Amino acid sequence: MRKLSKLFFVSLFFAMASVSAQKSAIYTNEFEDFNRAVSLYKNNQYLSAQLIFEKVKEQNKNGDIQADCAYYSANCAIHLNQPDADEKMENFVRDYPTSPKQNQAFIEVAHYYFDQGKYPQALEWFDKVDESTLSYEDQDRFNFQKGYSFFNAGNKKEATPYFNKVLNSKEFGSQAKYYLGFMAYEGDDYKKATKYFDEVSGEEKYKEKLSYFQADMNFKLGNFQKAIDLGLAAMPKSNALEKSELNKIIGESYFNLQQYEKAIPFLKEYKGKKGKWNNTDFYQLGYAYYKQNDFPNAISQFNKIIGGNDFVAQNAYYHLGESYLKSDLKQQALNAFKNASEMQFDAKIQEDASLNYAKLSYEIGNSYQPVPDILAGFLEKYPTSPSKTEVETLLINSYITSKNYKGALDLLEKNKSFANKSAYQKVTFYRGLELYTDGNYPEALAMFKKSIAQPSDAKFTARATFWKAETEYVTENFSDALISFKQFAAFPESKTTPENKNSNYNIAYTYFKLKEYDQAGNYFQSQIDAVKDDKFRLNDSYLRLGDCRFVTAKYWPAMDAYNKAIEMRGVDSDYAAFQKAISYGFVARNDKKIEDLNKFIVAFPKSQYRDDALFELGNVYVTEKKNDQAIKTYDQLISEYKNGSYASKAILRQGLIYYNAENDQLALAKFKKIAAEFPKSPEAIEAVSTARLIYVDNGKVDEYAAWVRTLDFVNVSDADLDNDTYEAAEKQYMQNNVKQSITTLKSYVSQFPNGLHSVKANFYLAQSYFADGQEAASIPNYEFVASKQRNEFTEQSLARLASIYLKKDDAAKTTATLKRLETEADYPQNVTFAQANLMKTYYEQKDYPNAVIYADKVLANPKTDDKVKSDAQIIVARSAMNSNDEAKARTAYAKLLTIAKGEVAAEALYYDAYFKNKDSKFEASNTAVQKLTKDYSGYKYFGAKGLVVMAKNFYGLKDSFQATYILESVLKNFKAYPDVVTDAQTQLDTIKAAESQTNSSIQN
Repeated sequence: MRKLSKLFFVSLFFAMASVSAQKSAIYTNEFEDFNRAVSLYKNNQYLSAQLIFEKVKEQNKNGDIQADCAYYSANCAIHLNQPDADEKMENFVRDYPTSPKQNQAFIEVAHYYFDQGKYPQALEWFDKVDESTLSYEDQDRFNFQKGYSFFNAGNKKEATPYFNKVLNSKEFGSQAKYYLGFMAYEGDDYKKATKYFDEVSGEEKYKEKLSYFQADMNFKLGNFQKAIDLGLAAMPKSNALEKSELNKIIGESYFNLQQYEKAIPFLKEYKGKKGKWNNTDFYQLGYAYYKQNDFPNAISQFNKIIGGNDFVAQNAYYHLGESYLKSDLKQQALNAFKNASEMQFDAKIQEDASLNYAKLSYEIGNSYQPVPDILAGFLEKYPTSPSKTEVETLLINSYITSKNYKGALDLLEKNKSFANKSAYQKVTFYRGLELYTDGNYPEALAMFKKSIAQPSDAKFTARATFWKAETEYVTENFSDALISFKQFAAFPESKTTPENKNSNYNIAYTYFKLKEYDQAGNYFQSQIDAVKDDKFRLNDSYLRLGDCRFVTAKYWPAMDAYNKAIEMRGVDSDYAAFQKAISYGFVARNDKKIEDLNKFIVAFPKSQYRDDALFELGNVYVTEKKNDQAIKTYDQLISEYKNGSYASKAILRQGLIYYNAENDQLALAKFKKIAAEFPKSPEAIEAVSTARLIYVDNGKVDEYAAWVRTLDFVNVSDADLDNDTYEAAEKQYMQNNVKQSITTLKSYVSQFPNGLHSVKANFYLAQSYFADGQEAASIPNYEFVASKQRNEFTEQSLARLASIYLKKDDAAKTTATLKRLETEADYPQNVTFAQANLMKTYYEQKDYPNAVIYADKVLANPKTDDKVKSDAQIIVARSAMNSNDEAKARTAYAKLLTIAKGEVAAEALYYDAYFKNKDSKFEASNTAVQKLTKDYSGYKYFGAKGLVVMAKNFYGLKDSFQATYILESVLKNFKAYPDVVTDAQTQLDTIKAAESQTNSSIQN
């Protein structure tokens, strides 16, 4: 047993010894691994070190060793930028709160992030450090780096105390002073900045930076020359960004010293903030160019100030306006001054811009607002302006130049402070002309009388007297017109007026209307003697002179006058030839009359007097007892004009020739033809009466009675009652007793609807209704007359019906009646009336082809007056535009421009601009728009459309600023015209889209 025990003890000893040896070996190995890992860590072999630290940490149960391994492993993770590095360090802090390496861990991580330039992360770890545990040396590094991290984060308030802690540090003191100086510089504390910068100025590494800051500080302190000197010195040592800023400092310093020529090259070299210039940059360079009188470059820079709404923008717009004005670009100047006047940052600039805007508006016109409104607005806003008197004068004149005479009149009559007798006389005169042109004769007459009553200018008094006479003439007050025309002629100043040229002509016509033919003829002769260059009036004067002598039985002088008209081969030469032929009959020269009438028929195959000539020729053959030739001539007349006014008369004349030649059968045939084809006409009644004589002479009364019973317009038993009733009614009509004539004629028509006088009675009744203002009531009676065979009242009835239908807006009846009037009228003025109104009716119905056909007819008539020609041209033009025939529209609008007035003239001017724009004649197009704006400002619709064309012109001229400005103004000011707004918006979108692709953010 003892032996056994001894052996067991020995074994146990060795066993214990073996265990002890193993444990010692393990500890030794782990310590070696830990030390090896630390060595690797210090040699920046973080990944290898981390693996060993993690292994040792897992194998070793010693808390201190584990804490150290966790610390180093987390630090390795940070150095390796592993995504869970923060978490590992947080775990270390949490798991080993008593580890002495906690504070060291915070500061080393912070230093690491600082060295990496990751200042926000560094700050996060600096905040965790217990500063009290740091050594003196570590404190300097900690304070500087934490201060710099705050500085870099923009937290200068927090950075300052940390920098202040190291001001005396040998290692960090200079850097701290530099950054404190920089923060003072950025805070505009230049005194403190200068103090700190001066303390480090001797150090080479700061010299380059400090020269830039010192230049800028001197600039900001207003030491511009010193800023320039320092800036120039700093330039060679500066980087690109600093050079850009130095150029700005130097350029702006020269600018502030008013050395603009020197400023320009430096201002141009500035690159802007983040590569972009702001409005102040553009303004300074633009103003420098402006002060050098380099207006094109000034305009270029000012125009780059887009969307500005501050003091700088107001200045820029004002000087942009000045630059445009100096460059004689007045429309552009107008827009710029308008912008400056609408800004309130500088009251003086605003007032001056407003004055320039108002004066330019007066000079070139304004499509945005009526010029008088702009001038009146200036006076209201600046009642004490030194320019008040000048603007008041412009205000009055603006109404006149813009042809807004009504507005001028309202101003002068309501506002006594604008009392100006001379202006009042002019305004009332021009307002009278305007009303006269519009056909408002009563108000026109009142205006001319007002103008005459204010005789400030004798020339205008004379002109107003002339137009007073014209107004009295067109209202058929011929006696007063004659007095006024003669008063005009008596004015010495009348000789210098445009109206004087035709003074004799007007007096002559007035005498003519008064049927004082001798006097009329004398004045027509005076017109002929005085004015030779007006071929139209010269020709017309010869014609009327002939008429005057003809009416007063002075046939040989009449023929002399007609001969002169024939020689001129002008308008109505066929009338002159016809009248000359007729005149021979009155001087017992029927042979010559026959000769001239035959010549006339050959020479004027399409003359409106051809039927008159044939009828007269037939009559003179009868007088000369050349019955066969008379019959033949009447046959020709009837053949060519079977529905003409002479057809029934010619047949009657043939019947009478046969009757007088006792050829009763042929005579009866003619009389019966009249009764059948022209019932109820005066010729039919005479034919029946003469036929009765033949039947009675031949003892065939029964045959007569049987024939007459077939005629619905002859009732032998009621003939006396018919005649008596009609005679009583006609008497009231002839005596102009309108009310009574309506009663009696209405009674006759009711009793004898198909009576002997039914046509005449219906016409007289219609005329009476019309005279009494009962136009609607007159229609059935006019229609009755027009429905019968052609008679002496057909033409008048058709003309009157047409005028009534036009007012009633009955297109179908209007068109039908006008077409009949055109083909059946004998009077040229009725043909012209029919054609002109057919033209308008077709146009209103959008029947453009027919509208153009009739417009061409109107234009082809040499007697058409300018107003009707203007209507015709506008219809041709509009129809062409609606039919997409721009070539024809272009020609029509060009012709219209020479004769049009008022709104039509505004429309013609707009299209003048429109077509010039299409031809890329942008400057010429703008000139047309400016004329439209100035002369026709009252017509806002075409003014607005003109502005859109002007915008297109400016864009074509590469001036996108003006283009966009104008279009935006249209959108703002003309919402009443949706089509114009739509067009403007489309153009604006197009321009902005194009500009967005090509605009550079750099200033040059």
